[in-house]
Amino acid sequence: MELIPYPIGPLNPKVQDLGYALALFAFIYVLVARVLPRMNRALELRDDAINGAKERAEAVRARAESERLGTEALLAEARHEAARIRQQALEQGSALIAEARADGQRERDAVVADGRARIESECAAADAELRMSVSELASELASRIVGERIAAPVEQGN
Repeated sequence: MELIPYPIGPLNPKVQDLGYALALFAFIYVLVARVLPRMNRALELRDDAINGAKERAEAVRARAESERLGTEALLAEARHEAARIRQQALEQGSALIAEARADGQRERDAVVADGRARIESECAAADAELRMSVSELASELASRIVGERIAAPVEQGN
């Protein structure tokens, strides 16, 4: 029995073929309807694994980049602080050296002045002592040269 009473060839299916096709379609539809959610879940899991890992990697990369920028800023600040401390220490060291040099020069000048005063006093004492015994030494030297005793002249009070 044909569905359409007019002969149109293979386009006119038989009713029992149509029944088989409808039963086969229902079976395949039920099979696909059961398998399709599992396939969708598997595809979603795969997509989450691919895109989720990519998104997580991007998030980690962004966080690492922000940490790197923060660390670089912190390092730059630390370098600046170290340079400031180094400059401050250099200035303090220079000031201490200048102060120590000035103290040393003052002490040197005091020691030199004290030494000169001592030398002058010792020279004056030696001069006074030599002036007192110069006539005696001169007569003794003259006695040695001449070969006979010469008496020292008596000094008159100055």
